[in-house]
Amino acid sequence: MRTTVRLSKPLLERARQEAARRGITLTALIEQGLGLALRRPLKRSERVMIELPVSSAGGGTLPGVNLDRNAELLDRMEKSI
Repeated sequence: MRTTVRLSKPLLERARQEAARRGITLTALIEQGLGLALRRPLKRSERVMIELPVSSAGGGTLPGVNLDRNAELLDRMEKSI
């Protein structure tokens, strides 16, 4: 299958050099690397659990503000700057 992958120029150059050093195609090197990345499961311990603060403030939105209308809300926010 053919697909497009965007790589930075320095990374692409390093990958081409490594593929040449190994005597394989760039495609084969990318397939090997992707295969390795997919075989290695993510460690759950790498995730840091955070506790979000709960606000005890009262109030709410200003009169006339409708949070269901994104464009209107953005207009109001831009006018207040």
